[in-house]
Amino acid sequence: MIKLCIFDMDGTLVNTIDTIAHFANTTLEHFGVEAIPTETYKTLVGNGSRVLVERMLAFRNASPDNIDEIHKWYMNVYDNDFMYLTELYPGISDMLAELKKNGVKTAILSNKDDATAKKVAEQLFEEGTVDLCLGARPGVALKPDPQAVFEIMERFGVKLEECLYIGDTATDISTAKNAGLFSIGVLWGFRDEAELKNAGADVIINDAMKIADCAKNK
Repeated sequence: MIKLCIFDMDGTLVNTIDTIAHFANTTLEHFGVEAIPTETYKTLVGNGSRVLVERMLAFRNASPDNIDEIHKWYMNVYDNDFMYLTELYPGISDMLAELKKNGVKTAILSNKDDATAKKVAEQLFEEGTVDLCLGARPGVALKPDPQAVFEIMERFGVKLEECLYIGDTATDISTAKNAGLFSIGVLWGFRDEAELKNAGADVIINDAMKIADCAKNK
């Protein structure tokens, strides 16, 4: 019986690609670097904000010696207007409500900065809809390291076979595999079916409600 679903945030529950692209390009242009097409950001995100900034600069063949400053600038402009162009994907609210109705706990695990991830969750989800939200925190390894997954499972007192992991990228599927969890890859996010298949997703879906069905029937 499934007791807990752990979700990635960006690209899985929340559509933030336009948000990320806007603030990332604002940052690049502030430092004199050409902007990047929004669609390209789908291949740049997923491993934390610092890696994103490094990939942005590499994409434009820029090698500045002030990456720390650029990263800090990006974090500040994003955090100052974190809900800009951000919205839930279709069907997410109904799916989460169905999980709640069936007694399944829900947690978000994001490589987004912890404070920002929590603020986004507070804005988009009614109180009690999501039981826990964790983002990137000092001293805790980012996904695909399973450290934070194990922390979440311990908080809820669940076993491996009682937990599902849901995400939209190879990083998410690797996170699930590294933790020993059943993985669900979603097709409405930032990456394609080929990436999810190659990463070894146990199930790949294109309808959010299928997550609730899987939790109920597995």
